[in-house]
Amino acid sequence: MNMGAGEFLLTIAGLTAITVVTRSFFFLSERELVLPDWVKRGLRYAPLAALAAVVVPEILMSHGRLVAEPWFDARFHAAAAATAYYFWRRGILGTILTGMAVLLALRLGLGW
Repeated sequence: MNMGAGEFLLTIAGLTAITVVTRSFFFLSERELVLPDWVKRGLRYAPLAALAAVVVPEILMSHGRLVAEPWFDARFHAAAAATAYYFWRRGILGTILTGMAVLLALRLGLGW
């Protein structure tokens, strides 16, 4: 099903309107909206949950299916090495470089 130019522009305009309204919701109110403490506590974990939702499937799945033998997958070992580095040194750049170095070494060296 192909969209015409009018439908395409209407879709873009609608998505733009929805985005503007939802993002400016807190600015439209004249009084300050106070979030309950349980919401504030929950929002502290939102970035970690989002990261896990993106990274974990990338490590454990291939072509929409779980990896049968993760021990023979370079991504699994790279993630383990990066995690170990992070808990050892607590540095983001080193974590990324460690994971990428292990991934590259296993892909090029062993052909995983």
